[in-house]
Amino acid sequence: MKTSIVSYLVKRFLRFDTDQPFIFLSALLAFLGITLGVMVLLIAMALMNGFDKEFQNKLTIMNYPLSVIPKFYGTVNEDLLIDLESKFPDLKFSPYVQSSIMTRSGSKLEGGYLFGINFKDEAKVNSILKKAIDKQEFDKFEVLIGKSLQDEFSLYNGDKLMYIFTKVEPGGLTMSPKIKRFSVKSVFDSGLSAYDKAYSYTTLKSLQAILNIPYNQYDGIHVFSDNPRDDILKLQKFIPIGATVKGWWEDNVNFFAALEMEKASLFIVLMLIILIASINIISSLLMTVMNRRGEIALLLSLGATTSEIKKVFLSLGVVIGIGGIIAGVILGMSGIWVLGTFDIISLPKDVYPTSTLPLDLSLQDFMLIVSGAFVIVVASSYYPAKKASEVDILTVLRNE
Repeated sequence: MKTSIVSYLVKRFLRFDTDQPFIFLSALLAFLGITLGVMVLLIAMALMNGFDKEFQNKLTIMNYPLSVIPKFYGTVNEDLLIDLESKFPDLKFSPYVQSSIMTRSGSKLEGGYLFGINFKDEAKVNSILKKAIDKQEFDKFEVLIGKSLQDEFSLYNGDKLMYIFTKVEPGGLTMSPKIKRFSVKSVFDSGLSAYDKAYSYTTLKSLQAILNIPYNQYDGIHVFSDNPRDDILKLQKFIPIGATVKGWWEDNVNFFAALEMEKASLFIVLMLIILIASINIISSLLMTVMNRRGEIALLLSLGATTSEIKKVFLSLGVVIGIGGIIAGVILGMSGIWVLGTFDIISLPKDVYPTSTLPLDLSLQDFMLIVSGAFVIVVASSYYPAKKASEVDILTVLRNE
């Protein structure tokens, strides 16, 4: 049997049959099911990747790519900072001191951390703060707060904000916590309300003075790196024994592992849509085989081989499946473009790290979806094709 005959039969069997309309309807449902499955999978994977990447970007900024922290007090100091800056000129460093605090405004209290930083150095390692600082000069006991804290306390630039420190000082017969009022200088907005409420920044000298820390001693050094997973290995070889370097991902391992598991679970569940649609391919092809038994038997009696008959029905199922995959890819990519271009869905900013839908479809996920759908389609077409090749010529022709 020539290829042209196979192509002719495939086209003929795909036509609408007025005598057996349910065969065409079943094939159409299979086509639509596969289209829907591929489209939903593409959009869902793009959303999962987008949120994953958005969270990673936000956490990288507010947690910093790398941080040098002391194992023992006094090991992270100005001498170490100078050595790091000379040894690693491609990296950016910002020393800091920090303290756990309670923020009070009126009757409202909010827990968090106050960082003492050099704002010029911090602007080099934190793009969120760089935007908030905007060439402003911070004087002693002026503070940079988050947008969520500003909204909760209804603060404006120049307002006073009370910080209650965990460090205590003697007061008569009792020990009382240190309390200091700061003037609100500016506001930053990271897009993550948890950080915007908890983190505040003042000058390095201000917090060193409050905590009685020498000017050349630090609680750590923030490090900006474009390749933190590679640079952490280089820094570990140089850092003294009394200090260590930590990557941002080390504090978020469980979070991103949960996201990865959720993504895998979603992929498997949505792939079931394609699997269910493939059942319609099986039923459609089996009905076609039953309806065309006389023609199949006649073709076999005229010299067609069983492998050629199998090829006809295998091609028939693959055409339906590939058509659905192509239509699903077109609709899926169109949906991703529309959702990524137009502000159709707005997300609550206090829950999600962005107010618009983040979409990022990786090539790996795209190939996995398309290849997985193709495998399901071929596997679904094989059994009906095999049954078509096993038609008993004598029995069918005698009954026909």
